Amino acid sequence: MADISALSQLALQLLQQLISIQSFSKEEDRTADLIDQVLQQHGVKTHRKLNNIWAWNRHFDESKPTILLNSHHDTVKPNSGYTRDPYDAKIEDGKLYGLGSNDAGGCLVSLIAVFLYYHDQENLKYNFCLATTAEEEISGINGLELIIPELGKLDFGIVGEPTLMDLAIAERGLMVLDCTAYGKAGHAAREEGDNAIYKALADIEWFRNFKFPKESEVFGPIKMSVTIINAGSQHNVVPATCTFTVDVRVTDAYRNEEVLEIIRQHVSCEVKPRSIRLKPSSIDKNHPFVQAGVSLGRKTYGSPTTSDQSLLDISSIKVGPGDSARSHMADEFIYVDEIGEGIELYIEMLSKIV
Repeated sequence: MADISALSQLALQLLQQLISIQSFSKEEDRTADLIDQVLQQHGVKTHRKLNNIWAWNRHFDESKPTILLNSHHDTVKPNSGYTRDPYDAKIEDGKLYGLGSNDAGGCLVSLIAVFLYYHDQENLKYNFCLATTAEEEISGINGLELIIPELGKLDFGIVGEPTLMDLAIAERGLMVLDCTAYGKAGHAAREEGDNAIYKALADIEWFRNFKFPKESEVFGPIKMSVTIINAGSQHNVVPATCTFTVDVRVTDAYRNEEVLEIIRQHVSCEVKPRSIRLKPSSIDKNHPFVQAGVSLGRKTYGSPTTSDQSLLDISSIKVGPGDSARSHMADEFIYVDEIGEGIELYIEMLSKIV
């Protein structure tokens, strides 16, 4: 069993190295190389597909359930407000600065440390599968989603995102709908045509006012917002089409497919989802891991933002060191102490179940 203090030091050093390497989404090959190398140096047998690295604990037993530990190593591009070098992983006043330090480098290295802590242990009640993945920031198809079929049966997932180590027990899903109302073109001066804008207005009013019958305990109702509308070519032509876009934040009370079916039953326009991949997720408040966290004073809440958790079809929880409010900000940072505390809390919570 590895020493937690030594693992915290390893995690901090690894994070500094990761920050120094540019790893925008789809360009994570060098951070994947580094993670692969560090795991192998610690006796871990690794697997790789594109820029995703995964591994199982040494004493993996197919008869036992498996816990997924997942976080991502891609970053967004630094915003224009940076006053520091985004790749200079300096520590000042207890803060480690750098692009991706908070989102989600601190979570990633903490979960790697947790995996190494359990990697050689025998007689655990659960297996561990570590997945360090790519393209999370763009909801890409060559990240976690690509390797899920390779990971085998998973029973429970911990997704590392900055939550101040509080427990996000539910996460909203997202569907973006492109809608088209069809009419018939005609001259505006005569009684001609069938105005597609008027048809669209009736459906837009429905999106504005409809309440889905089921509400989430955590989030309340599903939120639908019409965010873009386009129609018409010139002032004297009745438009034949009107297109509009709807942002739908799906709660854990429904599956995306159900929401889409209900919408199509109520509106007359054509409705095309850009994707139904980003699913809502949740975990039972009575799950042993949640109860372990609550017993250690961690709060539970529902997360309005999406993450790779939306790609999982298992019970999962989003939890990690750092603060979501610092994600994507200029001069991003994570407190050094947050990493050590995160590793300790992950292990304390897991020790109550494994």
